[in-house]
Amino acid sequence: MSRDARWKALLELLVERGRLEVEQAAAELSVSAATIRRDLDQLAEQQMLVRTRGGAVVHGVSYELPLRYKTARHASEKQRIAKAVAGLVSPGEAVGLTGGTTTTEVARALAVRGDLTSGSPALTVVTNALNIAGELAVRPQFKIVLTGGVARPSSYELVGPLADGVLSQITMDVAVLGVVAFDVTHGAAAHDEAEAAINRLLCERSERVVVAADSSKLGGRAFARICATEAVDTLVTDTAVEAETVRAFEEAGVRVVVV
Repeated sequence: MSRDARWKALLELLVERGRLEVEQAAAELSVSAATIRRDLDQLAEQQMLVRTRGGAVVHGVSYELPLRYKTARHASEKQRIAKAVAGLVSPGEAVGLTGGTTTTEVARALAVRGDLTSGSPALTVVTNALNIAGELAVRPQFKIVLTGGVARPSSYELVGPLADGVLSQITMDVAVLGVVAFDVTHGAAAHDEAEAAINRLLCERSERVVVAADSSKLGGRAFARICATEAVDTLVTDTAVEAETVRAFEEAGVRVVVV
């Protein structure tokens, strides 16, 4: 197992459990305890966990796994969701994309759509995510609008008043939200209040709002609310979603697409 693969596995285990012991991690990943100790020390140096005697704990109360370590989680579900979300976008529309792994897949799905290979522009994409803007900027048929702001290293998203200034001057046809949690009662939410504020403004400036979330995100809560459930037009999720969850969202007025 490569170092990057071990780090990804260690961080995912840590997020799930809150605490990890060296011997336990070594057994689960089939590597030596010395290797795990070295990995934990290096991750602690990057402030991605807190080292303890015999193991590690998550860094901070509201822990957020950096984007580059989240790409493999529910990957197939996210790709199916992304393709379905991309299908909801019409040529010539202005689309707002928040940051996140699922919305990054939406951007990739839009990039390969056969009917979006030409136009003036074929699509206008507004985003505060540096990685999404970087991937789509090479598509000459897309008009890319990147908000200003201060970059958050864990998500590559730009936040703050500079981003507010750009978004307050434009309107969009559809906003696609990546979320940490989406619950009928509590709405859509993120870990960080600054990201939530930008995502909320993206929703307010759009005619319709689509939440792209795998089923593991549904029914949960997170620290910072993005918007109320009634502000969302469509939820696109995977087949592992429970029937009662679908029913609850539909009763709240949200169209649910299961893929």
